[in-house]
Amino acid sequence: MPASYAYLGPEGTFTEVALRTLPEAATRELIPYVSVQSALDAVRAGEAEAAFVPIENSVEGGITTTLDELVAGEPLMIYREVLLSITFALLVRPGTKLSDIKTVSAHPAAQPQVRNWLRKNLPDALWESAASNADAARLVQEGRYDAAFAGEFAAARYGLEALETGIHDAENAQTRFVLVGRPARPAAPTGADKTSVVLWQNDDHPGGLRELLGEFATHGVNLMLLQSRPTGAGIGNYCFCIDAEGHISDRRVAEALMGLKRICLVRFLGSYPRADITPDEAPPVRPGTTDEEFAAASDWVARCQDGRF
Repeated sequence: MPASYAYLGPEGTFTEVALRTLPEAATRELIPYVSVQSALDAVRAGEAEAAFVPIENSVEGGITTTLDELVAGEPLMIYREVLLSITFALLVRPGTKLSDIKTVSAHPAAQPQVRNWLRKNLPDALWESAASNADAARLVQEGRYDAAFAGEFAAARYGLEALETGIHDAENAQTRFVLVGRPARPAAPTGADKTSVVLWQNDDHPGGLRELLGEFATHGVNLMLLQSRPTGAGIGNYCFCIDAEGHISDRRVAEALMGLKRICLVRFLGSYPRADITPDEAPPVRPGTTDEEFAAASDWVARCQDGRF
């Protein structure tokens, strides 16, 4: 396996900035790809050890392109996550004034984060989506568009100027990125972990989603993300992408997943350290759902079966 990481490129994306915060990135060749799909396919094809891609932002929620790629195709697994605070700059060719801007471009996930600024400052500008914010900057450099919303750090890379900086509609906006590789043993639990899965109902019936969520509730597992995604099998056919607190080696998480496996199709996407808290900041486990309490309950059942209760 090549010692390389694929990432959503080209150079100068927020994805690259976030990737370079990982210590192991310094020992890998970092290869930009034109899309999330091509970066993940590089891992599936054995062309890269792992791929680093955006998966969620605090303004619009899950990045559907990434979620759909993890739902479909050959299974992949999440090993790490990184949170990056996001503010945009309006990048233009030197000499461009605000009144000259008729077209703007960025990744689709950027639009909800700058929509109000755009409405106030460039109400007549035509929005054109790009494969990434850095790709939008490249297209401005080539003269395709007048301006791009991207990181200020991308200006020098593409010979552009930052006409405006610090652009964001929501304070403290963040994007979550994940390092994705081929399936293997999850990293050891840290005490502040997250488990990601995809669930498909076996059949459509009243209370079906409640049954799925009930497995988490019964076992004391808190959910951090729940998003439905179409399966492509027709209107009304959805799967559910879920992030839950805890590690698959935690008894409460393992028991919840076993319960789900009995009643639906489950794709395990990994257990990995959370980026938003340290182990010392992890929320307490609810009474009755610690590993010790699960073990004690199992031992009690065994004693009952032996007539030793």
